[in-house]
Formats: sequence, structure tokens, C-alpha cells
Amino acid sequence: MSTLIIGCGYLGIRVARRMMAAGHRVFATTRSRDRAELLAREGMEPILADVLIPESLDDLPAVERALYCVGYDRSCGAPIDRVYVDGLRHTIGRLASRAKRLIYASSTGVYGDLGGDWVDEETPADPQTESGRACLRAEHLLTEFAKLSMYPVTILRYSGLYGPGRLMRREALRSGQPIAADPESYLNLVHIDDAASAAVLALRTPKPGPRYLVSDDRPVLRREFYELLAEALGGPAPTFTEASGDGPIRGNASKRISNHRIKSELGWTLDFPDVTTGIPASLAAE
Repeated sequence: MSTLIIGCGYLGIRVARRMMAAGHRVFATTRSRDRAELLAREGMEPILADVLIPESLDDLPAVERALYCVGYDRSCGAPIDRVYVDGLRHTIGRLASRAKRLIYASSTGVYGDLGGDWVDEETPADPQTESGRACLRAEHLLTEFAKLSMYPVTILRYSGLYGPGRLMRREALRSGQPIAADPESYLNLVHIDDAASAAVLALRTPKPGPRYLVSDDRPVLRREFYELLAEALGGPAPTFTEASGDGPIRGNASKRISNHRIKSELGWTLDFPDVTTGIPASLAAE
């Protein structure tokens, strides 16, 4: 069995490791020769490709399934809409003739502020950030292509990924800087290891559903998250200030993501059901 991972970064490399551990052949794209060497040392078959350069995608291999998890790298110099939408447009036509089906990593950022209400797969998307709007435009592009071509696609909408090396505002907490966010609004997260296991399940399930929300079992108030993280870091208790600019949405938007469907349909289980176990494990792994 073979898998292609387009965008083998923080999420993709963990998915690749799990697929290889199960004996699967894994191809992985990267824009960097240095990273290609790292992927090769881990046993993957790297492909130098950039979704913003269409001709670099001409040599994508034929595989059973593909995972598209291209994140936004601000250092690339391109606007987020170009990376998410144009990059996907450049890729999907080539991919559809070479992979039998596709899993696409999106974001729960496609939802806006719901005042703390629960969100599931049927909740209408209403993005209120630039990144959320770019994600939704990419999803629309993909679903229209899938509908016209009858190409099987599953979208995984991820809550915020955290884990070793990726813990929000850690330096600000250590130095005692105030956090620009509403401490009484809800935050939705998923540990990177659980995020990877969700993608693996979707890849290995012959006919997964069209869309799943991937989040841990318990949305937490921002106050709780930052208090737990500050304590684990040995820093001062967090303080909060009003968000500004794009921050009122990012820091104050409140919703609770339900993971019921992916657990019931795909049998997803979590190693880290909430941040009380995920934060200590992340720090220990570093």
C-alpha cells in the first residue's frame, strides 16, 4: 500500500511515521532539499515540490491515497489565499489521476464566533479571519472539483494543533506578558499525536465520510489553558488584556467543537483527551 503526503510538516511527518510503521510505502513532498534529506533518512521517499509552482508537481507518483496538509509559512512571501487556494488548484488536477482518493486537512477556523455554542459538521461555516476565509475557499474549490469529477474526498477540519515545540504564547507566559484574549471564551485544541491518528484512520478507512471535525474531548476556557501552561512552565500566573486588530476574533471568538462523528464513524480514540494530559506530555517530549 502506498500513500502520498503533500506538505510533510508538523502534522504530515507524524502521519508518515505511523503509515510506515504499519508497513506502508510513503512518498512526501517538501520545498526544501535539507528537509528532503531528513525525510529520506526516516524512510520516506521525498519529492521536491512546491504547490505554488505547478510544474514541480508533474512527477507526483501513483498511489492508493493522498493526504494534503499544506500549512501556511509566512516566510514564503505569498499571501495565504494564494497558498491555500491556488496551491490546491495547481495540485488537485494532477493528484486526481494519481491517487485513488484524497484526505484534506482544513481548519475549524471556517467557523466564527458562536458565543460558546457547540459546533458539529452541519453547522454553517462563517469564517471571520483571513485564514478561515482562505480555508473555506479552498474547501469550496475541492468539493466542486470532487462533485464534477466524482473524485472521493474527505475533509478533516482540525482544531488548533499543539504538542512538542508548539505551545501557544509560551514565551509570553514565561516573561509575564499579558495575553490578548478573553479568558472566559472557549478554546478548541487537539494534540498533534491525536491529530495524526485521526488522519491515519481517514486514510486507512476505505470509504470515510465527506467531513469530520477533529478536536479533543473537552473545549477549555482560555483562562484554564493559560493557567495550566503557565504552571507547567513554572512561570507567573497569566494576566489578560483586550485583543486588538484581528485579535478580537482570534482571541475572543468562543465555540465548542464536537468530535462525536469521527469517534462514532471511524472509531477514533484519543491519547490526550484534553489539555490536562496533553500539556505535560508535550513538555516532557521536548
